[in-house]
Amino acid sequence: MAESTVHNFDDITARLDEIISTVRSKDTSLERSLDLFDEAIALGSKAVDMVDAFELTPREEDELAARMDEDASVEAAGGEQEPAAGSEPDGETA
Repeated sequence: MAESTVHNFDDITARLDEIISTVRSKDTSLERSLDLFDEAIALGSKAVDMVDAFELTPREEDELAARMDEDASVEAAGGEQEPAAGSEPDGETA
């Protein structure tokens, strides 16, 4: 997948995984690795722009804030978080 075919966040992460695999190969030249490094930097910038431009709906913002508050209170208490309502421990279902 070339950089020009990267259109969404999943495409970016897939391409970054490809770059990592290629750079780790002993057959990849230093020049090619540096070119891939430049591409990875550009993809990282594009991903940051996507995240910065992402907007949550008011409902999603409320849910995220509630989760963050819950996580903070669990952390402050020094305990582990209990499974969410409606979910069973260890992946079991009713």
